[in-house]
Amino acid sequence: MKIFATQTIGFLQKIAAEEELALEDGARLLAQAVIGDGRILLHGFHEMEAVVIEALYGPDPLPKAARLMENGRLRDDIDETDRVLLIARFSNDKDAISLAERLKEQGLEIAAISAVVKDEQPSLVDIVDVHIDSKLLKPVIPKDDGSRIGMPTVITASFAYYCLLLTMDDILEEYAQ
Repeated sequence: MKIFATQTIGFLQKIAAEEELALEDGARLLAQAVIGDGRILLHGFHEMEAVVIEALYGPDPLPKAARLMENGRLRDDIDETDRVLLIARFSNDKDAISLAERLKEQGLEIAAISAVVKDEQPSLVDIVDVHIDSKLLKPVIPKDDGSRIGMPTVITASFAYYCLLLTMDDILEEYAQ
C-alpha cells in the first residue's frame, strides 16, 4: 500500500506542478458559462463517469453543470453559451475524439482531462481548446510476474477536476467583486 500511495501522490503532485497553466485556462473557459447564460456540460468516458457524478452530486458541485448526453444521445438544447468538459482515460480515446470533433463542428468550446499518449494521432489534445494531462498511463505497482496492477485513473482525473473547480471558484470570486 505504501508504494501505491507514494506513486499516486507523485502523480497528483505532477499534475499540480505541470498543469497549472492548463488548469487556469480551463477554469477561465468554464467560468465563461457560469458568468454568462451558459452551462458546463459534462461527459465522462467509461470509468471517468465517476468524475461527472462527483461534479454533479458531490459535496462541491460544479456550478451550472449538467450532463452533455441524455439517454445516450447528445442534448438537443446546446448552444454557443455552453462550455464542455470531457474526461477520458487517455488522449487517444476514439470515442472522446469523435465526440470532441462533433462538438467543435457545432462551435463549442471544450476543456478535457485525459492522460496524454505521446506520438499518437489523432489526439484529444489537438482538438479541444484546453487540455489537462492527468499523467497516468500505466498501472503503478509491478507484480512478480512482470505485469502491473493499480491504475488510479479516477483519482488522478478527480484531482484535476478539483483543481479546475478551485481555480474556477477563485475566478468567480474575483469577478463578483
